[in-house]
Amino acid sequence: MHTLKNYINGQWTDSLENQAIPVVNPANQDILAHVPIGPQTASDVDRAVQIAQNAFLDWSQTPVMQRVQPLYKLKTLLEENLEDLALTITNESGKTKSEALGELQRAIENVEAACATPLLIQSEFSENIARGVDEFMIRQALGVTACIAPFNFPGMIPFWFLPYAIACGNTFILKPSEKVPMTMQKVFGLIDQLNLPPGVVSLVHGGKETVDALLDHPLVKAISFVGSTPVARYIYARGAANGKRVQAQGGAKNPVVILPDADLETSAKVINDSVYGCAGQRCLAASTIITIGDQQGAIKEAIYESAKQRTTGYGWDAHVDMGPVITQDSKSRIENLIAQGVHEGASVLLDGRNARIAGFESGNFLHPTILEHVPLDGEIIKTEIFGPVMSLVAMKTIEEAIAFINTNRFGNMACLFTTNGAHARKFRSEANAGNIGINIGVAAPMAQFPFSGWNDSFFGDLHGQGRHAIEFYTQTKVVIERWPKEWTRKF
Repeated sequence: MHTLKNYINGQWTDSLENQAIPVVNPANQDILAHVPIGPQTASDVDRAVQIAQNAFLDWSQTPVMQRVQPLYKLKTLLEENLEDLALTITNESGKTKSEALGELQRAIENVEAACATPLLIQSEFSENIARGVDEFMIRQALGVTACIAPFNFPGMIPFWFLPYAIACGNTFILKPSEKVPMTMQKVFGLIDQLNLPPGVVSLVHGGKETVDALLDHPLVKAISFVGSTPVARYIYARGAANGKRVQAQGGAKNPVVILPDADLETSAKVINDSVYGCAGQRCLAASTIITIGDQQGAIKEAIYESAKQRTTGYGWDAHVDMGPVITQDSKSRIENLIAQGVHEGASVLLDGRNARIAGFESGNFLHPTILEHVPLDGEIIKTEIFGPVMSLVAMKTIEEAIAFINTNRFGNMACLFTTNGAHARKFRSEANAGNIGINIGVAAPMAQFPFSGWNDSFFGDLHGQGRHAIEFYTQTKVVIERWPKEWTRKF
């Protein structure tokens, strides 16, 4: 089984590290490849950074209209290789075919949005701020930038950052998750066809040693990260201590409120798609479902019946709605959290433990799970499960629901299902979360908008995507300029 290579200086190269760990298909435990892990990956980082720094000197001076030209070709290459990339995502992360294709479409949209950099990077000019004095602001690239990517969206999340970084004139180093490195390996095979100057983009594999080397390297000016809150806090603290710009997206515990006036059948399906899509392994997965005024249990029944109908299995099979979780450890952790919820007083309305899928008996599968009567003072209501588990909570009013939401230490997403415009307006105004959905189960911003997270769901100031990405990957320079007539040479 081959060991994955780094992409440095425009070439595929072996890691200096001899140790490697397997990349495992979560549906059947097949070993797909090996990825370098160990202390020598820090030396790989140093080589990539030094080359990226040299490449930056010329790339940053390349006109922005020229810098975005390779992105147009990249968009076409991604579209032409969509099925192959999606199959790789399914095999290494467990996603269904439709989820993998949807993820790649979001990646392509970010490439398209970054093509607008010539417009987005423009700044302000004020003539005659004093007599004969002009003042203006320009945006300039930072230097070497890096991304530490998560396992749950191997094809999309690097594109929250990569196209914007290079379009702004930076060089860029990607460290994919060691659990799912193969998708970006294939993407960089496409990037290799763009004829970018060597060193503008690099791919470096590894684990914590690679991460720390990027965080500590003095030539790396900015770090982008998506992952759990404890690691996001670590990335932010260590990167900031080393003087870097950092945007670190953390975890979530996303609440969804459903009012009795909502369309129950449609809402139940959308909510279940949010909870169980990607096996619950996404930072915008709905987790706590708050029913309002459901005395007769109609909302609960609609959600329960919809969840029962979902099919779990290998993601590339056409009839499958939900794939496995990423590792056996993840499966055990989720099952233990379900048991903890029961210990705290919750009841299991739908039990997805002990799932066995014919032909994939060794896979990391769970079926959809629903916990009800979840105590609001317990730990399970506060913990990011990151799996296909829904907590049902009953409340009496929307005011009570909003008050509960605003005690959440996370703040990634909050959603409301209703046909009442006044309730919708109140919710979007008062709910403390960076992404708000109204009759939307996954409030994922389009590429031209920032992926906003609040509280413990985000550390930093500027988010990924859109104009925030342009601002993150540039620094402003203000110029105050005067040209007295007597200083002007006459010809």
